[in-house]
Amino acid sequence: MTDRLPPSTLRVGLPSGSLQTATVELFAKAGYKITIDSRSVFPRFDDPAISAVLFRAQEISRYVVDGIVDCGLTGHDWIVENGNESDIHEICELEYSRASSNPIRWVLAVPEESAIARPEDLEGKIVATELVKTTQRYFQSKGINVTVEFSWGTTEIKARLLDAIVDCTETGSSLRANSLRVIDTLLRSTTRFICSKSAWADPVKREKMDNIAILLRGAIEARSKVGLKMNVPEAKLADVITFLPAEKSPTISRLADSDWVAVEVILEEKQERELIPRLKRAGATGIITYPLNKVIP
Repeated sequence: MTDRLPPSTLRVGLPSGSLQTATVELFAKAGYKITIDSRSVFPRFDDPAISAVLFRAQEISRYVVDGIVDCGLTGHDWIVENGNESDIHEICELEYSRASSNPIRWVLAVPEESAIARPEDLEGKIVATELVKTTQRYFQSKGINVTVEFSWGTTEIKARLLDAIVDCTETGSSLRANSLRVIDTLLRSTTRFICSKSAWADPVKREKMDNIAILLRGAIEARSKVGLKMNVPEAKLADVITFLPAEKSPTISRLADSDWVAVEVILEEKQERELIPRLKRAGATGIITYPLNKVIP
């Protein structure tokens, strides 16, 4: 970041690597356009009051604590690994990741053919992981003496070269593809929007970060929902409402034809395929569904 920025500029750390694309897409849904030039580590927001830089997710909590950036998006796992839980302010949890909205899990895994069935069976053995400090604390808490080695990547391979691995999984597909068996879960993690305590104490920056949090959470909330509009005969409205889901209650508007009303509601996308046929049979017409960018509770 640069000292030439106005003091009120919010300095944001964005994750590079596997989370980068998902993060840019999430901000776009929230209403922020981010432009990243080829090979540049300085994304440009369409908001001049925000300055951004790309870091590895593993580094962001440290840079927030050190004051290099005011705030950033990183995994709860790396906050724990860096020991920064008490040094930062967590603004909100953001349940999104590179492939889904599921939390990632850091699991202790061994080859399917291994005789190791429980953590205690690893006494005196070697475990490879990128999450070294957390893994060390895990085994220490159980009183199990193991050697924890840092893995530079392709950790699944190390399971057969050493004795076990601690690796992150989102869907479990990589573990299955490599014929690995999970024997314990060390940590579950989601993305967190965090900031330094000094930035949170600044009223201008705090309001800016709070605004971003509201919009990001609204964008995440909208991912699994759709909007639905339809026209319903007045005489059948009471019946339709009984099976119509809504955040609070559906929006009902009178039409020029007094025998009909327009009804609008937000629902889970997975409800759409069962609900629409029921609405049609109940007499609804002009049924329209549409995607949502944000849903603010």
